[in-house]
Amino acid sequence: MEKIRTRYAPSPTGKMHVGNLRSALYEFLVAKHAGGDFMLRIEDTDQERYVEGAVDIIYRTLEKTGLVHDEGPDKDGGYGPYVQSERMKTGIYMKYAKELVEKGEAYYCFCDKERLDSLKTEVVEGKEISIYDKHCLSLTKEEVEANLAAGKPFVIRQNIPNEGTTTFHDELYGDITVENSELDDMILIKSDGYPTYNFANVIDDHTMNITHVVRGNEYLSSSPKYVRLYEAFGWDVPVYIHLPLITDENHKKLSKRSGHSSFEDLIEQGFLTEAIVNFVALLGWSPEDNKEIFSLDELIKNFDYKRISKSPAVFDMVKLKWMNGEYIKMMDDAKFLEMATPYIKQVIKKDLDIAKIAALVKTRIEVFPDICELIDFFEELPDYDIEMYTHKKMKTNAENSLETLKEILPILEAHDDYSIDSLHDLVMDFIAKKEVKNGLVLWPLRTAVSGKQSTPGGAFEIMEIIGKEESLRRIKVGIEKLS
Repeated sequence: MEKIRTRYAPSPTGKMHVGNLRSALYEFLVAKHAGGDFMLRIEDTDQERYVEGAVDIIYRTLEKTGLVHDEGPDKDGGYGPYVQSERMKTGIYMKYAKELVEKGEAYYCFCDKERLDSLKTEVVEGKEISIYDKHCLSLTKEEVEANLAAGKPFVIRQNIPNEGTTTFHDELYGDITVENSELDDMILIKSDGYPTYNFANVIDDHTMNITHVVRGNEYLSSSPKYVRLYEAFGWDVPVYIHLPLITDENHKKLSKRSGHSSFEDLIEQGFLTEAIVNFVALLGWSPEDNKEIFSLDELIKNFDYKRISKSPAVFDMVKLKWMNGEYIKMMDDAKFLEMATPYIKQVIKKDLDIAKIAALVKTRIEVFPDICELIDFFEELPDYDIEMYTHKKMKTNAENSLETLKEILPILEAHDDYSIDSLHDLVMDFIAKKEVKNGLVLWPLRTAVSGKQSTPGGAFEIMEIIGKEESLRRIKVGIEKLS
């Protein structure tokens, strides 16, 4: 069996969309699961859409996500150059286009814009496209050479027969047959001498010995044209794996306006790289069991592309947040403190123990920005409604809460050790003497020191962090409110 070789071939046009990240991840997993090679190729022939700095984003994202390429512009494996604009300088695309012209599988087209604009149009997949009428196919060899000698602008088009059918195989969709009359004579070489994306793709995949091509199913409609090119050259067609569409929760195509369509968006929103990779892996693929949390090594071991679904994959933000929360819980405490500190410092300006605050929130958040709302009460007691003192299950109300706080205040004033254990022993001793249930004392005490319905940590943890003076001040505020 020949070694599996896959490629991630992005165009440097901006941030890395979730769909692109999934393609890169699946290409990586297909190769690594079989002990193959994963290659990076930069497809920059569309100069109009080129974005400065986008190549750096590609490198940075692959490095962060652990999708290490075996070959690429920075790692020559003998198949370079790995950047299409550099490959173009070698004359490779024009050479192969001319070979197709010689075989009658392509032809020079000299039609000007005015003539092209006059052609009839068809709506294909919601887009209006003009169908070329093969006008220049009838030019004689002498006419073509005269036009070229005169410097007349041209493109080179693929010559697809009007009759018959073309069949190709996809690993997920099986054999797909299309009528040749439905296929347009697509442009292979543009008037600026650059190859089109579709043509360069085929030439590069063959000359770089790519065995498996993984891409979005929006390329299914172009695949017959690719297959005809492979067959025209007499080359082996690679294994095709077309991935399902990724939609939002409303089953609409995931758009850049959604605010979470790119890897960078998600990182900025406080998601962890490992959680994003894990989540993206499950956008269309499912393991044999119901397991959902996978490290990258586990994905490599378990990934079988035959288990990719044909149905659209839904980008479920609720699930991503849950998954991110699971990764945060598993995180090393020191690493969590390092990542949580900037968020804590956004809110906490007082000299409080940040490590203790971080320890309280670690199991309570799904993304790091959640921290801010959870801990604001440490910085300042919010203005709250005394209704919070009423809790049916704890059997507390405004009246008995006032009584509890008045009774416990002098005991806390006389006590100096505000560590959790010491406060616990002191208050539990008070509860025992009072012969009441724990909640009757702990609920009003936590409400008074936090001013919040729910908090990370109980009364003792909060009091240890804010200290004796602030704890007593807040209890007095509670007494005043209840009075």
